[in-house]
Amino acid sequence: MQLTEEQVLALAPDDASRKAGKDLASPNKWLTKATGPQALWGECQGSGSKPYQTQVDLAGMAFKCSCPSRKFPCKHGVGLLILYACNAASFTPAEPPAWVNEWLAKRSEKEEKKADKKDKPVDEAAQAKRLQAREQGVEDGLAELLLWIKDIVRNGLIGVPEKDPAFFSNMARRMVDAKATGLAALVKTAGNTNFYAEGWQSGFMDLLVRMYLLITGFTHRAQLPAALQEDVRSLIGFTQSQDELKAQTGITDTWLVLGKQTTEEDNLTVERNWLYGIQTQRSALVLQFSVMGQGFTYNLLPGTAIQAELVYYPSTQPLRAIIKQQQGTGQAPVPAMLNGWQQVAEIEATLHSTLPFSSERPYILQQLTPVQYQGRWCLADQQQHIMPVTPGFAGIWQLLSVSGGLPLDMAVVGKEHAFEPLGIWSNGQYIGLYH
Repeated sequence: MQLTEEQVLALAPDDASRKAGKDLASPNKWLTKATGPQALWGECQGSGSKPYQTQVDLAGMAFKCSCPSRKFPCKHGVGLLILYACNAASFTPAEPPAWVNEWLAKRSEKEEKKADKKDKPVDEAAQAKRLQAREQGVEDGLAELLLWIKDIVRNGLIGVPEKDPAFFSNMARRMVDAKATGLAALVKTAGNTNFYAEGWQSGFMDLLVRMYLLITGFTHRAQLPAALQEDVRSLIGFTQSQDELKAQTGITDTWLVLGKQTTEEDNLTVERNWLYGIQTQRSALVLQFSVMGQGFTYNLLPGTAIQAELVYYPSTQPLRAIIKQQQGTGQAPVPAMLNGWQQVAEIEATLHSTLPFSSERPYILQQLTPVQYQGRWCLADQQQHIMPVTPGFAGIWQLLSVSGGLPLDMAVVGKEHAFEPLGIWSNGQYIGLYH
């Protein structure tokens, strides 16, 4: 598949990497550059005596570079791939050198080890014992969190802004110790509330109610439908084996990659990929994680489509999924679209009726126009209903420059009262927005 410059730039981790990558997308920046059946590679002279060795696995869309950058992909990987996208003819066809072959061999070996691990028998008795101990530890932690929430409510919200930061951080650490990482994240979010903002009490109370519902749901989990039990467990912090999921039959479709959102915390990079099935008209969230720049299994480019089989995690409203197998990539036709925010509100209401913990979801809408209302950017539909854009959205100026302030078909992601544009259709082509 021939990539475009926009698609390559969407892989860059931040604006600085995009700018530096574009600067390096010039033939005179590279001492060597070549391509083989599976990969392309090049040597770029940096500040040191030895050139940086940069390589890209085109089959798995993975990167490696000898530069000291901790960003993934680094500017050299972005620059080399942009150059290839814009001028593939300038790359010499050749057999991969040793340093490229070694990297490709290690990637292949890693995949083989994963396959071997699947074949090992599971000690079901030991597994059940560990799960029972885990659930008991979570229950003990939730009992402490419930008392913490009740103390806040009894004493009143008026005193919350005066709390020491340790009031929240200590409880978040306790939830981590109890292996309830989902609740630890909610406690951290509560502690990061802007107590100087008008109406902070509403958002803060929503977080307390969400925690309370999860605690109650887990305590009485035996009385819940099986799918809702899985939702509660997942939101608290329980995980499910991807190998078990891949053993199930998935849904095969042409999945349009609507956009990706990348966040970093310490040495962990989290990539949220939003997909939409053309035939099934189902949305999917594919999460990928990278520790210290090790790279991702898949490089999903906004605007492209993958022919793939996806398996959804159990849920009353399935959204998160894994890619069981990918057959190929290409371009996708323009999908079916909603005609305005009223339809989004109706879908959201249905979702909340069965899953009160529902989170962000993508939607595709016709003819949205970026407008300002009361000093805030919003998206107006054809009926002049408006929806605020998520605060801090980094791609607003890119959206304005492409749209010129005119209405465009658009993919967005969000929930309730704030949505973030993922990409737009311009002249029949889907353009992913930077995040």
